[in-house]
Amino acid sequence: MRTLKATNYSLGALAGLALYAAAGAGPALAQDTIKVGILHSLSGTMAISETTLKDVMLMLIEEQNKKGGVLGKKLEPVVVDPASNWPLFAEKARELITKDKVAAVFGCWTSVSRKSVLPVFEELNSILFYPVQYEGEESSRNVFYTGAAPNQQAIPAVDYLMQKEKVQRWVLAGTDYVYPRTTNKILEAYLKSKGVKDEDIKINYTPFGHSDWQSIVADIKKFGSAGKKTAVVSTINGDANVPFYKELGNQGIKAEDIPVVAFSVGEEELAGIDTKPLLGHLAAWNYFQSVETPVNAEFIRAWKTFTKNDKRVTNDPMEAHYIGFNMWVKAVAAAGTTSSDAVIDAMVGVAVPNLSGGYSAMLPNHHITKPVLIGEVQENGQFEIVSKTPGLVPGDEWSDFLPDSKDLIADWRKPLSCGNFNVKTGKCGGKGS
Repeated sequence: MRTLKATNYSLGALAGLALYAAAGAGPALAQDTIKVGILHSLSGTMAISETTLKDVMLMLIEEQNKKGGVLGKKLEPVVVDPASNWPLFAEKARELITKDKVAAVFGCWTSVSRKSVLPVFEELNSILFYPVQYEGEESSRNVFYTGAAPNQQAIPAVDYLMQKEKVQRWVLAGTDYVYPRTTNKILEAYLKSKGVKDEDIKINYTPFGHSDWQSIVADIKKFGSAGKKTAVVSTINGDANVPFYKELGNQGIKAEDIPVVAFSVGEEELAGIDTKPLLGHLAAWNYFQSVETPVNAEFIRAWKTFTKNDKRVTNDPMEAHYIGFNMWVKAVAAAGTTSSDAVIDAMVGVAVPNLSGGYSAMLPNHHITKPVLIGEVQENGQFEIVSKTPGLVPGDEWSDFLPDSKDLIADWRKPLSCGNFNVKTGKCGGKGS
C-alpha cells in the first residue's frame, strides 16, 4: 500500500488568553469574535447521525473559549440546518462564508452533501473539515478529511473477515449514492485481486430512508446458503439501518451465520434501539467509546457533563471533529491569522492527540493518520474491540485498486500543490476533486 508521511509534527503553542467583549456590544461584537460554521443536518433522514456532531462542536468551542479562545478572541459558533437536503448544503455553506464570515466550517456527513458544497469552498477559498468515513478518490486544497479513507476502514474490515471469519462470499449492501457506490467499486476490485469470483459477490443499493427490507434480506439469506461462509459489508446510511437489522433478526440471521460489518453504524445509531438483532455483528471505525485511554475517559466525562445526560454516547465522527478542531486551533495559532491560505499551509504536519492513544497528523494529501478498529456490537449498545492495527494508518486519498487512481497522489505543499498528481506522467490533473 502506498503511504504518505508527514514530517516535522511540531506541537506548537496555543493562543494566549483574552477577555470576551460584553454582550450587546453591537457591530464591534462580530469583530471581537472568530466565527466557526457548523453545517450538519438537524432534521431529515441524517439527523440521527448528524445532530450529535453539532453538539460536540458546541462543546469543543465552549472548551476552547474557557482556555481563552484563539488569537486572543473568543470563538462564536454559527449553526445552520441543511435538513438532509443535499442542494441546501451548498446554499447554507455559501451563507456561512459570505454572510456570516466564518473562518472555517465543520460539517457534512454524506459524500453527496460534501460534493454539493465542495465547489462553494473552492470558489470562495474557505475551509471545510469533513469528519466522516468516505470513499476517497478526492483531495481538495480547501477540505481536510478527518474521517477514514477506504484503506483506513473498508479494506481492513474485509481483511478481518477474510482472515478471522474465513468469509468467501460477499454481499456489498449500500445506500444509493456516491459513497457506497465508489467504496463498493474499490472493494469489488480488491476482492477480485484476492481471487474472489464474480458469482461470490452480490451488490445491492437502496434509497435513503429505505424501510422495507423483507425481500432484500431474504435474498441475502439465500445467497448465504450456498455452502460458503458469507458476510455483509454494509454502507447503508442513516435511519435505514434500524429496519435493516430488525429484519435480519426477523428472518433469523445471526452474526455467527452471516456477519454484518457496518461502516456507518456507531454508538449514536445504536442508542435507544433494541440491540438484540445486532448482537455479534461488527462495525469498522477508527474510534469506539469503549477505547480505554485516559484522554478518552476525560472526553467522555466532558461530553456527559456538557450534555447533562449520562446516557449520551460518543462515536467515531465525534472524534474526527475533536481531532480536526484541535488541528485547526493549532494551525491558526501557528499562522497567526484565520486567513484561509495561511491556515491551509499551516495545517500540513500538525499533530494532535486522538482518543485511541497517540497523535494523529495531517498529511500533505489533507488526510490524517488513524488507527483502525473492528468492534463487535454488545447488548448495551457499545462495541467490544476485537481487532486494532498496531500503529496508525495514513489515509490514502486515491485507491491503489482502481486503474484510474493507482498512479495518483495528492500533495498540497508548494511547489507541487496538486490534488491528483500522476507519478507516471509527472503531471497534475487539475484541482484534484
